[in-house]
Amino acid sequence: MKKVLTVLAAGVPLAAAVYLPTASAEPLTSVAAPPACAAPSVKAPSGTEVESVTAVRQDGGTIHGTGLLGGDVSGVPAFCQVTVTLTHPGDDDHAKVQTWLPLTKWNGRFQAIGGSAYGAGDNGVGLGTAVKGGYAATTTDAGIGDVLDTSWVLNGKNQVNTALLKNFASRSQHEAAVVGKEVVNGVYGKRAAFSYFTGCSTGGREGYMEAQRYPDDYDGILADAPAVNWDEFEVATLWPQVVMNNERTYPTDCEFKAFTNAAVKACDKLDGVQDGLVNDASRCDFDPRRLIGTKVVCDGKELTITAADANVVRKIWDGPRTASGKKLWAGVPVGADLSGLAGSTTDTDGTVKGAPFPVPALWVQLFLEKDPSFDVSKITYSDFTKLFKQSEAEYDNVIGTDDPDLSAFRKSGGKLISWQGDADQYIPAAGTVQYRNQVVREIGSAKKTDDFYRLFIAPNTAHCGLNGTDGSADGLAALTSWVEHGKAPRTLPATLVNADGKQVEHDLCSYPAVSRYQGHGDPALASSFRCVSPSRH
Repeated sequence: MKKVLTVLAAGVPLAAAVYLPTASAEPLTSVAAPPACAAPSVKAPSGTEVESVTAVRQDGGTIHGTGLLGGDVSGVPAFCQVTVTLTHPGDDDHAKVQTWLPLTKWNGRFQAIGGSAYGAGDNGVGLGTAVKGGYAATTTDAGIGDVLDTSWVLNGKNQVNTALLKNFASRSQHEAAVVGKEVVNGVYGKRAAFSYFTGCSTGGREGYMEAQRYPDDYDGILADAPAVNWDEFEVATLWPQVVMNNERTYPTDCEFKAFTNAAVKACDKLDGVQDGLVNDASRCDFDPRRLIGTKVVCDGKELTITAADANVVRKIWDGPRTASGKKLWAGVPVGADLSGLAGSTTDTDGTVKGAPFPVPALWVQLFLEKDPSFDVSKITYSDFTKLFKQSEAEYDNVIGTDDPDLSAFRKSGGKLISWQGDADQYIPAAGTVQYRNQVVREIGSAKKTDDFYRLFIAPNTAHCGLNGTDGSADGLAALTSWVEHGKAPRTLPATLVNADGKQVEHDLCSYPAVSRYQGHGDPALASSFRCVSPSRH
């Protein structure tokens, strides 16, 4: 589920979601002559057997991404493609680990790339981008399918395939780290000087899983918009549909945009200047009832926003609660695209129905109900609470990825950077902030946590949006500088897109600091802002 997910609910091609960390770095080593592209000897990681090892020389050029995501990357140099297939005896699985090694100008570094939605690894575009930047790059399919392929989840007895779920949740990423590094050493005749993991959404979750369970795998991890707390937020992501179905009210995309635009306009000045950016969406307390009676033109028709529309938006922004009012999880952030999770369709007879986002719908149908035909539109508020609690009970230890004890990763010298959009329509940044605060409590102080783990929140940025759709930021460059030169990033320079669609330069502040206008200067320039503590914001 990476930036991907702007997908089906909004009718946007999944190709927009390809995760592309673009940093190249000065070479750390050199290979005297182009290596022979021959299958190296690979020792099976613990608990696995190696089924096959193949090596194919590829000319590079333009790489076309496979599967639903698609995408392209051009200018890729020639590389050696090594594929290692692993199996866990008794599990009848076949996990492919692909490693692409540039035949010239290897920079001496190793980079593993995470997946998206229900896909464990990269579709080729991320690998090609990494090779183009001089990296030897690895990814794994974990023995499962493409981003929305869940054919592997249930066995013939309608039971969850626990072996493949374990692959997807944790063990295949670790095995890819072990195998990928071994392939690099086997082909180049020397080990990588530094190893990195990069990923967003599902890939971000996989990065956190590595830090939590396999702290020695990587020197640095770039894990953006991480899908941690998977067992909780995945069910919570279905909440907007539950609200609309139970309230029997389905606002149009135009009406949703009216609420979002009004909230952004009302809260824009919280950072000291009207610049089309809400620098801390959690502080925005815009009341959607203020729009009741407002006229909105949709497809040439004038609509009037009703109290029922405002009630739906209020519940979606507030987030899931039990029937007694207890908060279960964060809602869709103010400023985020509500149509992503609150999509709807109209039948030929004019009947409006909810159109649930596939990822949470599949989670509920397959992992919780174990019934592909289960109708998620029938979920009541009380049903929702039961499903939420069931998901926590059954899957937190498997795929929750919310263990705040990163002491082993810290002790290993590892560095972790995350950025996330404050307008993330699929994974609320509040969950990532909550996890970071839990780590601080576990480690003992914010200062000790900052020594190895920094989080940056990007205003007006959608899910995985700093990969080029809603701006850009070079998190990998910041990470390599921190790992290799000890330069901890106080800020993360970024190009953002404001509410008017204009690009602005902005320095993302290391959480919990927030950006504040200095009172003078061009609001489109990062130099006009400074990072301050939240109490002064």
